[in-house]
Amino acid sequence: MAEDCLAVKLGFGAMKEQTKGSRGLLEEPIPAATSPGLSSLGAVFILLKSALGAGLLNFPWAFHKAGGVAPAFLVELVSLVFLISGLVILGYAASVSGQTTYQGVVGGLCGPTIGKLCEACFIVNLLMISVAFLRVIGDQLQKLCDFLLPGAPPAPQPWYVDQRFTLTLLSALVILPLSIPREIGFQKYTSILGTLAACYLALVIAVQYYLRPPGLISEPRSAPGPSSWTSVFSVFPTICFGFQCHEAAISVYCSMRHQSLTHWALVSVLSLLACCLVYSLTGAYGFLTFGTEVSADILMSYPGNDMVIVVARVFFAISIVTVYPIVLFLGRSVMQDFWRRSCCQVRGRRRLADPSGPRPRMLLTVVWVAVTLALALALPDLSEIVGIIGGTSSSFILTFPGLCLLCAINTEPMGPRVKCGLEIWGVASVLLGTFIFGQSTAAAIVELT
Repeated sequence: MAEDCLAVKLGFGAMKEQTKGSRGLLEEPIPAATSPGLSSLGAVFILLKSALGAGLLNFPWAFHKAGGVAPAFLVELVSLVFLISGLVILGYAASVSGQTTYQGVVGGLCGPTIGKLCEACFIVNLLMISVAFLRVIGDQLQKLCDFLLPGAPPAPQPWYVDQRFTLTLLSALVILPLSIPREIGFQKYTSILGTLAACYLALVIAVQYYLRPPGLISEPRSAPGPSSWTSVFSVFPTICFGFQCHEAAISVYCSMRHQSLTHWALVSVLSLLACCLVYSLTGAYGFLTFGTEVSADILMSYPGNDMVIVVARVFFAISIVTVYPIVLFLGRSVMQDFWRRSCCQVRGRRRLADPSGPRPRMLLTVVWVAVTLALALALPDLSEIVGIIGGTSSSFILTFPGLCLLCAINTEPMGPRVKCGLEIWGVASVLLGTFIFGQSTAAAIVELT
């Protein structure tokens, strides 16, 4: 199970780096026969593992921004319809195109231009996810330092507990060495940690609401309801960030033993319903506990001396540290493919500039870690990062699947009514994805300025 989870997390990047030669990302696909047979239940757990992550910490804040539990839960249920349909569409598009990667499917059905746009969005999305991971790790380091070195609030903290130092040190001594290797197969031993951390966090937040240990707000102020209809849409970026498993969906589908649309639809429904349960528990109980005082990172709202919360912080931070190299691996593989194609076009000889070599790989890894670290320190609020990620994630959840559906239905014979219905759904997905991208990106820019 852990090995299957690793294979999906590595996704197209692992396939490309393990493949000899320099085929383009949108060229000949790797045969599906090379993928191990995966059961439907295994696919459910892999999608669940892919979705549960740092977005969990932001859900209580999103419930507050939406105006309470009821409107946020309603938006979440409506979003589930499009989230599930996006997964089903991607499975259908993979079977029609014969490709085994997300970019391959988009490029094969929608053309190379849209495929390259998908690559660019993929890079931006993975980059900002890495920033969010470092931001979460930095927040937990700050609270852990406060716990280990307690002191009076007015007293200045020592320089060595400053987040700029601790996060930089952790990135240089732990995250960078974990990210440099060409193969990161050892991550299979820690891949289950993220799911356990997410489930533990949801359980702790729910239990803390009922136990109300010392240090929590005794009478939290609940939101009076959404201030305007636009405030409800502020939940969408967090939902897209939290439920994003669509990038790995095609790799999961192509690894299944029974690659039927019925099996895939069942897998999609079960995995996202389970994910919805964890996110809803965290969001609802986190908001009910702190009300309008909830932080963008729910763990930052709890007192630093609560041992149960300290364990949750350590557990969650370690899981993020182990996932960061996988996200970097995926982003680096896309940049290596772009580098390889560019060198082939300019020089005509691939061997002159192999991006898989030690020096180019080291350069790309150091640049990735340095850029994400600088952005994480410059963007102290997790909500600002989630707004940007939610916009790009909506492209992978709605926009690109909608485009794939519109292109795929023209390749197979079907009745006019069915085709018309699918076209309407495809157009609706593209429009909704574009709206969420524009709205969340504009809101993030306004907050930054």
